[in-house]
Amino acid sequence: MPWDDLHESKGPQERSRPGAGGPGSPRGPQFEMPKFKVPQFRPPVFAGAAVLLLALWILPGTFYFVEPDEAGVVTRFGKYMRTTGPGLNFKFPSPVEHVTTPKVLKVRRAEIGFKIVDQGPPQKVRDVPVESLMLTGDQNIVDIDLVVQYRITDPVAYEFNVRQKQKLIRDVAETAIRGVAGSKMIDEALTTGKAEIQIMVQEQMQTLLDRYKSGYQVVTVQLQDVHPPTQVAGAFKDVVSAKEDKERLINEAQGYRNAVIPEARGRAAQIIRQAEAYKEERFKKAQGDADRFISQWEEYKKAPAITRRRIYLETMEDVLSSMQKYILSDKKGAGLLPILPLSKDANAVLGGKK
Repeated sequence: MPWDDLHESKGPQERSRPGAGGPGSPRGPQFEMPKFKVPQFRPPVFAGAAVLLLALWILPGTFYFVEPDEAGVVTRFGKYMRTTGPGLNFKFPSPVEHVTTPKVLKVRRAEIGFKIVDQGPPQKVRDVPVESLMLTGDQNIVDIDLVVQYRITDPVAYEFNVRQKQKLIRDVAETAIRGVAGSKMIDEALTTGKAEIQIMVQEQMQTLLDRYKSGYQVVTVQLQDVHPPTQVAGAFKDVVSAKEDKERLINEAQGYRNAVIPEARGRAAQIIRQAEAYKEERFKKAQGDADRFISQWEEYKKAPAITRRRIYLETMEDVLSSMQKYILSDKKGAGLLPILPLSKDANAVLGGKK
């Protein structure tokens, strides 16, 4: 059967008797196309659908909400337009305007020299020697771990001036701590200079961040751990022990000094007071002897012979105190007693008693 038979034109009889089998019916298969009912859209329905689709596209991108600890930075075609505060705000839909909401009140944290692998408990920490090992001013190696806490103060500068935000903080912190450690001796870094190092690192970090216009503020810098490298830790411990012994001996000597010096000063003051008292005593005695000598001299001028004899007798009485003494008058008729005994029983002689 040729293919063209399927496309032969139908005669009048065939059109009047569709499906009849007979000599006049077509010899090919019959095909019927399915009928689709196309809906008829009216203009109001089409406009309503268009408005609904437009609303679904515009409304979600028109209103946005800013949390209390956030700030909304709005850009129009990539250019900064305004900063919005907490609450519900309006903007033009994307792609006209976009908004980012960085958390300006959140205090962030960066670890330098170590990484917290697992918060735990127990907390697992991994050391990062590339960041923590540095040279001090006396050419010694020290291992310093520190924690930097910072927050965003300028959200516009934070969004537009900083590309790798975490890396910036880490690089600035590492630069500052290496510069400060290089100006300090290792003894200061390990013992008494930690507080000063923290303050200096914070000041230098803030200076660099302000120079870069990063919008960051450094809240605190805390030295987490400062120790010598593991390879020489034993030698450093010996040095530290020797220094502790030195300090202990110095403190003991200082304590002994504080105990001995006041005692010596007290004894010196006592000796000085005794000397002053002795001086005063000798002065008063000398003054009395001089006054007595002057008084005797005055009496001697009045009666030299009598005074001379009296002094002689008093002297002999003191010198010959253990002997029996008599006074003999060399003048006849000078008195009733030519002989005067000077002894313990003189009163008995004078009284007529033996």
